[in-house]
Parts: sequence; structure tokens; C-alpha cells
Amino acid sequence: MGLKQENYIREFHAAWGDGTAETKPDVEKILSMMADDAEWQLWVPGGPVIKGKEALRKEIEHQSVIATHNKCNEVNILSSDTMVMQERSDTAYIMGKFCPHQMVAVYELDGDGRILKWREYLDMADLTKKMGVTQDFAGTEELGGA
Repeated sequence: MGLKQENYIREFHAAWGDGTAETKPDVEKILSMMADDAEWQLWVPGGPVIKGKEALRKEIEHQSVIATHNKCNEVNILSSDTMVMQERSDTAYIMGKFCPHQMVAVYELDGDGRILKWREYLDMADLTKKMGVTQDFAGTEELGGA
């Protein structure tokens, strides 16, 4: 149960990049894998929730400017027919600084198997420290999510 859903999420993450400077997120592929009314909470707790494909496009394009060399590295994955939970150890250069970070991502899927809700649980204090900014910077226009 859930293997199809797990592979869908793996394909979704492959669209974000392979960790090289040459690859950028494939925005069209990413959006095609999300429901029209999809929601992405950038971080839990307290992060902004991005709703709808146009807002999601804007956020992904913005993140493509500040984050490069993106690579989603799966550690563990659990699933059912309508949900996938993934522990990851991601890498990226954010604002020019190498920022490895651990997270747990939860994906709720709609009846067509597309991503309806996506939440990422991560330690923003750790991530902003690696970025060289204060936690107050997270969620601003410069970083994304405001």
C-alpha cells in the first residue's frame, strides 16, 4: 500500500533539482503534480501557507533565486493511499551559503493522487543560523513567504 504515492513524491522531489548548479526547479512539472487548490506550509510551526497555483508558482520562482544546488535526500518514507510522510536530509545553497537541513514533510493527496496539502516540519533556528540571518528574517519578502 502506498508505493505508487511514494514514487510520486520521489518524482516530485526530483523536479526540484539534482544538487548541481546546472539544474533549477522544473516549475511546470512541480505545479502539474499539485492540485489546483494546493497549499504549502513552508515550515511548521509558524511558517506561511502558500495557497493556489499562481501563489505557488511565485513562491517557487522566488526560492529559485535565493536557493541553488537543491537536492532532496530521502531518509525514510511512510505512506497510505492518501498521505505520504518523508524524513529528509536536504542540501542547498541558500543566499550563497551551504545549508544542509533535516526535515519531515507531510503530503496529503487528493482523489487524483496530486498533492493537495504539503507541510514541512523543520528547525528554522538552525536553518537561519546556517544562512547567517536572524530568525526574524524568515518569512520576509527577501527570504520568501510574506
